[in-house]
Amino acid sequence: MSEPLAERMRPRTLDDYIGQRHLVGEGAVLRKMIDAGRISSFILWGPPGVGKTTLAQIIAKRLETPFYTLSAVSSGVKDVREVIEKASKARFFNSASPILFIDEIHRFSKSQQDSLLGAVERGTITLIGATTENPSFEVIRPLLSRCQLYVLKPLERDDLLLLLHRALERDEMLSKRQVKLEQTGAILRYSGGDARKLLNILQLVVEAAAPDEEVVINDAIVEDRLQQNPLAYDKEGEMHYDIISAFIKSIRGSDPDAALYWMARMIEGGEDPQFIARRLVISAAEDIGLANPNALLLANAAFDAVMKIGWPEGRIPLAEATVYLATSPKSNSAYLGIGAAQQLVRETGNAPVPLHLRNAPTQLMAQLGYHDGYKYAHDYPGHFVVQQFMPDGLTEARLWHAQHSPSEEKLYQQMLRCWGERYKEPDK
Repeated sequence: MSEPLAERMRPRTLDDYIGQRHLVGEGAVLRKMIDAGRISSFILWGPPGVGKTTLAQIIAKRLETPFYTLSAVSSGVKDVREVIEKASKARFFNSASPILFIDEIHRFSKSQQDSLLGAVERGTITLIGATTENPSFEVIRPLLSRCQLYVLKPLERDDLLLLLHRALERDEMLSKRQVKLEQTGAILRYSGGDARKLLNILQLVVEAAAPDEEVVINDAIVEDRLQQNPLAYDKEGEMHYDIISAFIKSIRGSDPDAALYWMARMIEGGEDPQFIARRLVISAAEDIGLANPNALLLANAAFDAVMKIGWPEGRIPLAEATVYLATSPKSNSAYLGIGAAQQLVRETGNAPVPLHLRNAPTQLMAQLGYHDGYKYAHDYPGHFVVQQFMPDGLTEARLWHAQHSPSEEKLYQQMLRCWGERYKEPDK
């Protein structure tokens, strides 16, 4: 059985390496180190299929140094120590340190990562880690501080086209086939910037045709052969958090078109609709807030509707809530207020409740002054009377500051009528 096309097309030199010009192009930082023959430990962070493993192999070959590979999925602390011991014996005086390449380093446990520290610190090995997850979340700080971090990007359209034509022209098997490349839109879209995926799709389409017939590649044929969701969306990975972040920020930024787009990305990628609904409820309270209190009601109603009617119709109330939130006036005064209140509590501790605000269910409590002097607001004109509600020593604290949207302005004016100067803002 022949090797997969992606393996057959794996570059062996930097000249054949496609993409990541910001790292390995002429004059780029990593290219300079490689050309100088010395590299320091580093971590490659990027999506699948952008050349992390290939780059590590090219570097090892270029530096003519021993190259060891471990997979975080199948290796333990014992395996790490064994490789480090081999590497220490394989190093010659004044030569480059052996390279230890760890794929999916984000899957290494803390103890496994700890076992690398000494060897990296002493230069016994040069560590090259590869990860699809944010290293700041998944790699321990001591190891991260000993490594440079290089971010790899999804391959651009021109990179993918170059790879596609190179495979058709240079691969020993494909070059013998009659291939007519009519359209590239679908194959590029399905690959999603992933070189490995592009080559796998190309191989699938070619192998689906009889050996002696012409292979036609166009959008319809690619879509027919694959018949799967073309969108890259890992519900547990980095893109999950990037897209929900873009969604919420689009709502906060009052851009309903962008908000709908990012929601569609989540829907098409198979996101849990309850997750989207929960985020809408949070956004309604945090970002729209008192500027339009109805936003929270609508977001909560959309959540209930999704639970009742299910999918795919549930996308409609979610879209309604998304547009309503994005087009609503914004205020985060309640969000800032509770944040300020929590900070005040952390700074001042458990300040005693004033006696007149305490409940007095027993005679002893009443004798101690609990509830004594409390004024029942409804017994006074306008259902308000001035009295102390904050603990002693904190009566001057201001936590909620109105932001004067049309709806919130009414609340602010009510506070001015009640409390006067206490609630007067500096600009008023």
